Amino acid sequence: MASQVFLDKQDLTYLKWAHIRNSSGTAGTFLKSESVLGGIKKYYKMSNFDMTKGTIGHECVNELIVDRLLNILGVDHIHYDLINADVEIEGRVYSTFLSCSEDFKIKGDSKTALDGFYMVNTEKGESHYDFCKRYGWQAYVDRMIAVDYIILNRDRHGANIEILRNSRAHTLKPAPLFDHGLSLLFSCASDEEATNFDILEDRKCQNFIGGFSCYENLSLIKDKTGIFKNELKESDKEIIFKDLDRVLSKIFIDKMWDMIYTRYRIFMNDQESL
Repeated sequence: MASQVFLDKQDLTYLKWAHIRNSSGTAGTFLKSESVLGGIKKYYKMSNFDMTKGTIGHECVNELIVDRLLNILGVDHIHYDLINADVEIEGRVYSTFLSCSEDFKIKGDSKTALDGFYMVNTEKGESHYDFCKRYGWQAYVDRMIAVDYIILNRDRHGANIEILRNSRAHTLKPAPLFDHGLSLLFSCASDEEATNFDILEDRKCQNFIGGFSCYENLSLIKDKTGIFKNELKESDKEIIFKDLDRVLSKIFIDKMWDMIYTRYRIFMNDQESL
């Protein structure tokens, strides 16, 4: 499924927003909403938001960028659209970009967070990684660790990994990857900050599997064969950032691409090209 950018303003003032505490260490909050249209349940998320300043982040744009990256690499994930919309919050209308995804569960699916599932089913002394390996999810976890390094995902806590149980199909499996907003340059609020951002800095991350370092977590992967179905090429920049020149500055776009492609090549051990 190809993600889309809806640049024409949409009226979504009918949505009701719930406040989610911001765990990124910056001011503001994250707002979430949902709706059912034509029998399809949709989820909406806003970037970091301040009641006075409005949108002060670009996490929703990151969701779309990572969506397109994972499409190219052939990684199973939740798809996000980016929508230019008017929204109403506490009686005031704001103009912003927000992300939209459809409910990925099928009939019979129930979901639980991995951290809770681990607490109930772990064996004594078993690491989070070995627990997933015992359940047959090693390939999924290895792929997730690789993706999180490439995009520097700072928010892969235990509730951002879900397990789907389907009693009808008698299946138990991890959900497609989702929630990549706190990645890339999400901490940069200006072109100057983006320019000065070190794309290889190993910033502290909330990782349920492994430690606080996305780079050090790569050591958990013993075999990179088949991690990604497809190769990331320089020409893919155009695909990943299509229509985003009206949303992000050229400085942000170039920096994000440099970050993605450089970290991808490091993971793939293409040292000669660095």
